[in-house]
Amino acid sequence: MSEAPHYDVAIAGGGLVGSSAALALARRGLRVGLFERRFCGAQASGVNYGGVRCQGRPVEQMPLAMRARRIWDRLPDLIGIDGEFTVSGHLRLARSESDLAALQQWADMARDYGLHAQLLSGAQFRERYPWLGAAAVGGSLCASDGHANPRLVSPAFARAARAAGADVREQTALSGIHHDGKRFHMRAGDTQISADWLINSAGAWANTVAGYFGESAPMKPIYPNMWVTEPLPLFITHNLGVYGGGIYARQVARGNCVIGGGRGHGDGEYGQPSTETTRAVMRDACALLPALREALLIRTWSGVEGETPDSNPIIGPSRAVPRLLHAFGFSGGGFLLAPGVGEVLADLVIDGTTATPLDAFSIGRFAQLATSSVA
Repeated sequence: MSEAPHYDVAIAGGGLVGSSAALALARRGLRVGLFERRFCGAQASGVNYGGVRCQGRPVEQMPLAMRARRIWDRLPDLIGIDGEFTVSGHLRLARSESDLAALQQWADMARDYGLHAQLLSGAQFRERYPWLGAAAVGGSLCASDGHANPRLVSPAFARAARAAGADVREQTALSGIHHDGKRFHMRAGDTQISADWLINSAGAWANTVAGYFGESAPMKPIYPNMWVTEPLPLFITHNLGVYGGGIYARQVARGNCVIGGGRGHGDGEYGQPSTETTRAVMRDACALLPALREALLIRTWSGVEGETPDSNPIIGPSRAVPRLLHAFGFSGGGFLLAPGVGEVLADLVIDGTTATPLDAFSIGRFAQLATSSVA
């Protein structure tokens, strides 16, 4: 009988996080197995909105976001394509004076991390953005942000990982996972494998992997609701968001406007867009972008993402078993972060530490919250 394949690192989940980690580890010479039960980049990583933004991130995400943002500038060298990454700037709109004050407060914080956001309002704002409706009274522009095509970027990371030497297996679920005190053992489809390290990047299904070790996080599935219009004359010059959330929009070079907001619905396994949500959010979007009022919607979609109570991801070591690393629960904001997370995971495997602060993302924070609530 042939010996079961052994890896330095086995990765559960071939989304953008898992594929980025596989690429980073393979490029540093490790034997990596990347296992995806469907197709790499076909879940939340491939059907999200595509925003590449640091603006609006909570303070605890800023070091990771800034590290990740630098990676996006070298996509062609890293994965062989630019993924339609466009440095369009991200304009976060304000609908009230209190929104503007909050945007200024965020800009003051971001400056400490080397990120500059320009506040605009009044006549200057109107003159610069005549295509915005009266519902927007001002905004914050982060010029270094942008957007990309997730349908191109996410699978490309998996292809690049394979080219770098990773064993990438699609339609291959991991099961029967256990640790014998020295190594992880599991089945990859019909094959028994082992690994020194295990990375749990299984997205909305990551609690299944964590559950093999009696560990879990309070995470619920969410279904971001998105749609795209027919091609329109180019008018949206930035990737747009709104303070307080609810609406986001961008326009691609072909003229199509990609818009999102609210939630679809699903069963935890599959997501579907909501017609009612689309209609409601589109009305609000038209108040901000009057040029959309006569636009035809040509497609709507959703996906399944895991959301944590504090909307921060879980990144870092398991509390239950050594050499198990978690990276999931990105709560709809993981597209920018994922390449940085991949590098951080490689740091933890190879160096045992990382310069990027992760304490706020520990899975243990939920145990601490539970203890506090009981007390």
